[in-house]
Amino acid sequence: MRLVLVSGLSGSGKSIALDVLEDSDYYCVDNLPAALLPEVVKFLSARGQERVAVSVDARSVAATSLPQQLASLKSLGVEISVLFLEASAEVLLRRFSETRRSHPLAGAELTLSEAIARERELLAAVSQLGHRVDTSGVQPRVLRNWIRDLLGLWGDSLSLLFESFAFRDGIPLDADWVVDARMLPNPHYQPGLAPLTGRDAPVIAFLEGENLVRAFLDDLRAFLARWLPEMKRDSRSYLTVAVGCTGGRHRSVYLVEQLARSFGTEWRVLVRHRALRDGPPAPSPAEP
Repeated sequence: MRLVLVSGLSGSGKSIALDVLEDSDYYCVDNLPAALLPEVVKFLSARGQERVAVSVDARSVAATSLPQQLASLKSLGVEISVLFLEASAEVLLRRFSETRRSHPLAGAELTLSEAIARERELLAAVSQLGHRVDTSGVQPRVLRNWIRDLLGLWGDSLSLLFESFAFRDGIPLDADWVVDARMLPNPHYQPGLAPLTGRDAPVIAFLEGENLVRAFLDDLRAFLARWLPEMKRDSRSYLTVAVGCTGGRHRSVYLVEQLARSFGTEWRVLVRHRALRDGPPAPSPAEP
């Protein structure tokens, strides 16, 4: 049996994740009390279910016992993936306001902001059990594709996600390793390059002509080549490397594309560019 355990903050996309899994022929159980997980898995296994997805939230999770329950199921031969979805407090507040849904922990004693903070505390231990996905600013259609990628059937290979981002928007919550590229020469201030991105030939030519950029990229490649095998030996299924610059359009995008090209032949590589949007770029603030 393959078991996918879905958890995370309310409003972060757990329902979307379950919909994707159900569309992929998983037998889905929503909001299962964590204490019942072993019994339910054994029951479904006896009925011949080979793919099962279970959602647990702060109301039903037993954070202290869940690791032992998962270890027990693994000892029985169950292949387990844990997907933890989260988002920033600001994004969650906006989503609840737009949908007019009530937070499961909100009530007479807790405001919405307090309920979000309390839920994050209750699920802190669970967030360390699997792959964390920051859904802040991610549209449902895009999130569905991300989940399909992350939970695809690719054997024992480590899935390596390179994502670019803008520091002015904050560091992605799902980042395992964060790389700061703001000290590199900025194409934004070169004539004609500001409207382009790190995937465009003129920007690539500018960055490749800078000794500092070439040295930085060589160091990144060497670091990843040295330590990625160790991460795989540590039983990691997913690793997110987030590369950031000021606006998230030039240096970080270029570096992510180059790293994906370098490691795509050996690892399962995914690429995401958080700051790329249709239309002209926003003005770039002063460099730190």
